[in-house]
Amino acid sequence: MKKIITLNFIVLALTLTAFGQTNKIVVKGKTTTVTPEKTTTVTPTKTTTVISAKTTTVVSTKTAPGEKGVRDAFDRLIEGIKQADAEKVMSIYQNSDKILFFNNNGTATIGWDTMKKNRESLYAKTTNVTLEPTGLRVEMLGKDTAYATCKWKQTQEYNGKLETASGRMTLIFRLVGKDWKIIHLHTSPDNPDATRPVLPSEREVGN
Repeated sequence: MKKIITLNFIVLALTLTAFGQTNKIVVKGKTTTVTPEKTTTVTPTKTTTVISAKTTTVVSTKTAPGEKGVRDAFDRLIEGIKQADAEKVMSIYQNSDKILFFNNNGTATIGWDTMKKNRESLYAKTTNVTLEPTGLRVEMLGKDTAYATCKWKQTQEYNGKLETASGRMTLIFRLVGKDWKIIHLHTSPDNPDATRPVLPSEREVGN
């Protein structure tokens, strides 16, 4: 009889455990509480987070203080030359008797008044001017000083004869009051005349 009761007790306990319930069992006047253990099986899930990083390149279009004024003055100079307008051209240069010009033909001119007279004489016989500056570069040397460099190609009719030339130019600017003025011009041709006193070694390509 004891074996039967004991066997029934074991079967009953196992049954209660399987159903996850808590029950009270009475065996021979004794109350036994059976609390089944809860077994939780956790299957870990691996989560992979992929972050797509976009690289953004920011190109600053901000110009240095004063650079816009220098470029505007340069544009007015080019416009004046195209129009063969001595007044407009000379308005971009500082009116000083010390201003220095190194001209395309290898000569030098000193003084604003002298250069203006030269321009007026030249432009009186000049028509159909085209001028194409390329590679303009402006470098600020401070709040009131800058220089500009470029290559240029120009065609015009002088005394009815078509002329074509190209070269390089450097302009020194100074802020005079509120306006940017040119205080020095240096221009030179790509192909200097063979009669000009240039060292033979300097005529080689790349110098």
